[in-house]
Amino acid sequence: MLAIQAQGLGKRYRIGQRAGYRTLREALTSPFARLRRSVEDPAAFLWALDDVSFDVRPGEVVGIIGRNGAGKSTLLKILSRITDPTRGRAELRGRVASLLEVGTGFHPELTGRENIYLSGAVLGMRRNEIVRHFDEIVAFSEVERFLDTQVKYYSSGMFTRLAFAVAAHLQPEILIVDEVLAVGDASFQRKCLNKMEDVGREGRTVLFVSHNMPAVTRLCPRTVLLDKGRVLKDGPSHDVVSAYLSSGLGTTAAREWQEPAERPGNEIVRLVSVRVVQDGETKAAIDIRRPVAIQVEFEVLESGCLLVPNLHFMTEEGVHAFVALEIDSPWHKKPRRAGRHLSTAWVPGNFLSEGTYVLGVSISTLDPVRVHFHERDAVALQVIDSFDGDSARGDYGGPFPGVVRPMLRWDASPPPETTP
Repeated sequence: MLAIQAQGLGKRYRIGQRAGYRTLREALTSPFARLRRSVEDPAAFLWALDDVSFDVRPGEVVGIIGRNGAGKSTLLKILSRITDPTRGRAELRGRVASLLEVGTGFHPELTGRENIYLSGAVLGMRRNEIVRHFDEIVAFSEVERFLDTQVKYYSSGMFTRLAFAVAAHLQPEILIVDEVLAVGDASFQRKCLNKMEDVGREGRTVLFVSHNMPAVTRLCPRTVLLDKGRVLKDGPSHDVVSAYLSSGLGTTAAREWQEPAERPGNEIVRLVSVRVVQDGETKAAIDIRRPVAIQVEFEVLESGCLLVPNLHFMTEEGVHAFVALEIDSPWHKKPRRAGRHLSTAWVPGNFLSEGTYVLGVSISTLDPVRVHFHERDAVALQVIDSFDGDSARGDYGGPFPGVVRPMLRWDASPPPETTP
């Protein structure tokens, strides 16, 4: 028997649909108006999900990943019975606890204590079952001082801690968790991941949506990749995450031009391959704390030229982060011999920020300036930050903007002593 069965799920929204009160005339005529608009303008609709099908067995821990707008949250809302599908059906067998958005499932006018009992009752639990888990929930959430305060006065972090504690401890057969864990600090995120591992080991089913790829690969043996409302890939997490990191960019962590005539370049030099390497392996997902090598292999066809390889680091949003030129190698200001050459640029650990970078590769002559080739989107890499407290973010778990994230050296001295 399956825990979750989704068959041909589709969810359609009208673009620019107006919410609020309508007049009697609008209420009577709107169905005809909607029909007329849909016939006249099919572009007035957006399919957030389109023919999504997958099965989850009892006890499976499954990740759901994809870019913003891929349909992840819409899928979880359908599975949580918050919204109905436009077509298809979803069957869930067992008690379901969902943690989708900050505020979902809690009554703002009730206290934390009252909301714990309310959530348990919604799950169909008897009062003595809730009492049995009550102390665990309070201890996990770390909101004991504010337990008898109305939750509308809670910070988003407090709200999330209590909501997760309730969802995870009240023994649901199926636990559905969205990206709300990003609200908590790093230590609480680690605690939540450990708890979800425990839930999975207990034989209960977990659906986990996250942009934190290490968390997905650590927690979920299997991952489903959504793209534009469809299932793009479903399989072992490492394979699916690698596909996700390269999807939509037209690039990967390694690229090679086999045919000499197709290699970027001219009669002087041509590009052969580019690779992103960390710890001796070609990788698309990079640990922020460790150095990463960008290997550029090229073939010099005409001896005697002063050739300078250079890399252009661009963020996914198109921001030019920086350019790096080869100026400290044995070939600096020396003419290159004909043949295959390999240049490796080392990016130190704790320098790049987390996120996606697309790398352009060029080889130029500087005096006079001549660009022999510029391969704009040669390779891509995904920098993944650590929540272990030993990266530049320390123990801070919130948003951390910037195209670079260096771990700077700090000196601090105590204030001078004053005499009374």
